[in-house]
Amino acid sequence: MFDFREIELSDKPWIDELLAKSDFMGCEYSFANNVAWRRLSDSVISRYKDYYLISTQDDENVYLTYPAGEGDILELINLFNKYCNELGKKFVMSSVTTKNLEFLKDVFNDKIENIKSDPDYYDYIYNAEDLINLRGKKYHSKRNHISNFKKQPWEYKELTPNLFDDCIKYITDRYNKRTDTDDFSAIVEQFAINTFFNNFEYMNLKGGVLYQNDKIVGVTIGEQLNSNTLVVHIEKASSDINGAYPTLCNEFAKANAFDLKYINREEDLGIEGLRKSKRSYNPCFQLEKHMVTFKKG
Repeated sequence: MFDFREIELSDKPWIDELLAKSDFMGCEYSFANNVAWRRLSDSVISRYKDYYLISTQDDENVYLTYPAGEGDILELINLFNKYCNELGKKFVMSSVTTKNLEFLKDVFNDKIENIKSDPDYYDYIYNAEDLINLRGKKYHSKRNHISNFKKQPWEYKELTPNLFDDCIKYITDRYNKRTDTDDFSAIVEQFAINTFFNNFEYMNLKGGVLYQNDKIVGVTIGEQLNSNTLVVHIEKASSDINGAYPTLCNEFAKANAFDLKYINREEDLGIEGLRKSKRSYNPCFQLEKHMVTFKKG
């Protein structure tokens, strides 16, 4: 019924084609992200006609990311529900935006068991113009931090292959100073970062490197996610250097989002420090995502 398997680099052309058909803004609708983070939940993929499917399982449920592509979505959902029933598990559709949730409720209301939402996994969406120009009182502190950072000799460079080794060393040194290096998510993050570097050009990624006094103090990686949005996958900076983070964010936005409308800085994962940081950049909205559990049968 569905031929699920691990994602491969060679899948990029057809996956990109189907992602473009939907033009979704969620950070999970990225080939690079899907490859880099596949170990986090052992995700697998499949193609059903002109839909791109990403799925994971646990003992009770089969999860399906809301499909990207085009075609008869009703046929696909009904068929996938049957597939889950045959496995003896419940069908849970994840990454359902508010717009798509209303569609599912209208069409499958009697088949929906429950709907859950977790703000920890809402994407932070910003106006690109805001992060490029930092105008107004709401960005006063960011401008001050950047001004302080630039009192020392500094430079921002586009991330290119000749800088990879230095950047990897910088990120590895940061990782080795952590106290949670045996945490599974921390290990998976290192795998994801290495995947980004090893396939940087093939994945059409963009990046930047920030220097102060000729030393690397920040590295960031992202890509154009859809027709109007830049997504930031990785942002690492020296938190002990005043202004490193906002300068890195601002320079990356200026270099890569000047012709786009939005910047997606992904989720905060419920981490308080990360949540405080992402909110401090004044998102124009958060992309809400819901999980819809269908009844068996």
